[in-house]
Amino acid sequence: MLLKKKYVVISALACTVAIGVAALPSTKSEFKNLRVLPKNISSKDLSKVMIDDFEDGLGVSCTFCHAQGKDSLRLDYSSDEKPEKQIARRMMSMTMGINKKYFGLKHPLVGDSLLVINCITCHNGQPRPSDIDMK
Repeated sequence: MLLKKKYVVISALACTVAIGVAALPSTKSEFKNLRVLPKNISSKDLSKVMIDDFEDGLGVSCTFCHAQGKDSLRLDYSSDEKPEKQIARRMMSMTMGINKKYFGLKHPLVGDSLLVINCITCHNGQPRPSDIDMK
């Protein structure tokens, strides 16, 4: 009888652990083709970058950089079809480099509130930055 109770308790614990492990979020990224942004970025942080940095900083919507899917009306976020996406990657790398080199940020990330230089610094809500008078 005692052996049967131990078996039931151990089985119940094993099931609880298995269910708990299955419920944990996957470490695999749900986003494809991230090259500058961290591969493990959360959906919330990615949305913040896209809305706060790109939409606000450049005054554009998602369709500015992301191509429409071939088989649907939805955007294909992983596609590199539009050159604006490549330009955006270079701009992100550039601003991170400027923040690291000139402002001493050890690990600057796009979307970080500590960034001194970001999209809006030059773009001022426009898709293409105005000429900057360097005189």
